[in-house]
Amino acid sequence: MKAVVVHQYGGPEELKFEDYPDPVPGTGEVLVRVAATSVNPIDYKRRAGLTKDFYPMKFPSLIGVDIAGTVISVGPSVEGFSVGDQVFAMADNTYAELCVVKTDVLAKVPKGLDLIQAAALPLVTTTGNQLLSATGIKAGQTVLVVGAAGNVGRSAVFTAKQRGATVIAGVLSKQKAEAKTVGADQVVATDDDSAIAGLPPLDAVADAVGGRTAKKLIAKVKPGGFYASVVELPKNVDAYPSVKVVHVFSKFDRKTLEFMAEAVRDGKLLIPISQKLPLSEAAEAQAAAEKGTAGKILLVA
Repeated sequence: MKAVVVHQYGGPEELKFEDYPDPVPGTGEVLVRVAATSVNPIDYKRRAGLTKDFYPMKFPSLIGVDIAGTVISVGPSVEGFSVGDQVFAMADNTYAELCVVKTDVLAKVPKGLDLIQAAALPLVTTTGNQLLSATGIKAGQTVLVVGAAGNVGRSAVFTAKQRGATVIAGVLSKQKAEAKTVGADQVVATDDDSAIAGLPPLDAVADAVGGRTAKKLIAKVKPGGFYASVVELPKNVDAYPSVKVVHVFSKFDRKTLEFMAEAVRDGKLLIPISQKLPLSEAAEAQAAAEKGTAGKILLVA
């Protein structure tokens, strides 16, 4: 097969589209012909060596987390999946024409959802849902979603609204117009200190961005409230012992992924796709993603 191979840590130019041995499914695994994968920050951070202390690569190595495709063979003891099934998942080594996936982290693409579009969803929608869920937010409470214009943020906003919460979308000033499409009740510019000062007391903050703003936002959380983050925690957490701080690491959950994907299919949740590039152009795709894009970049195999 052809795959995007990394031989050493470095810039996007280290992504080489070349021949690589076909993977073979083992017990409880299926072989998927990849229709598409997507570019996530973890992909280019891993390529650059920024995650080698906890997520190292053994060279030559493949990368990639999101996958959507079709099952072409099954290993021993596989139940619930058959050849021909359209599937998607958070997996490993997905920047390739073929990928082995364990069935316990695999889901079937909901009927009516485009297979290529499905590749944009596993990591960001699952992470956004789990980020919001970590706040324990309930109907009638107020949550600030930081980074609401991003795909994790959009997914968190949707999840919060499904729970009946009042949602404030926290975005950069330049994103305020775009943020009106995410479904929040209010929009606030988190790079505007006066806007932060004007926030009401919050039951929770769901943070998909981090950075210096986090130190200011944790101060707005009510005693007993939650500050959940998928990035670094506020540096001043010790100053707010009454706030429950949670560091969220996304984990595959089939029901969550199916629920979020059905919402996308039904038009209830929008995950914008900015570009679709051939898998062979992974270097260009990651370079564009590192500069910042408004939507997901897909790599089509």
